[in-house]
Amino acid sequence: MKRMTALISAALLSAGLMSATAHAQQDPAAAPEQPQAAAPAPAMDFSDQQLQQFADASEEIVVISQEYTERLQTADDEAAQQEVQMEANDKMVEAVEESGLDVDTFNTIGQALQQDPELMQRVQEMVQS
Repeated sequence: MKRMTALISAALLSAGLMSATAHAQQDPAAAPEQPQAAAPAPAMDFSDQQLQQFADASEEIVVISQEYTERLQTADDEAAQQEVQMEANDKMVEAVEESGLDVDTFNTIGQALQQDPELMQRVQEMVQS
């Protein structure tokens, strides 16, 4: 169960990083001026395939996160840390896209998991099988 919690936590953290980076890349001048409220995830029914894709991407993201956390800790300065974070973000986006999801759908599922214990249970069962 600890592994599952770590998996989902890392996936959600990574999703937040991907989302923040994507917003910053789209309009860097507007990002600091527009605080984003934590909006509830839209009520959606996700297919078993989408949830399995989320679970698969999450497992890959955990591996990437662990690898890049180690690299981040050994980075020499802030510029090196930013470079490592950007590289990790790119790898995470790639993992999500290779799973068959787009980043927005991945993030939406991640947000829904935080608010829906039954959905979280479905994903946990997929990861464990």
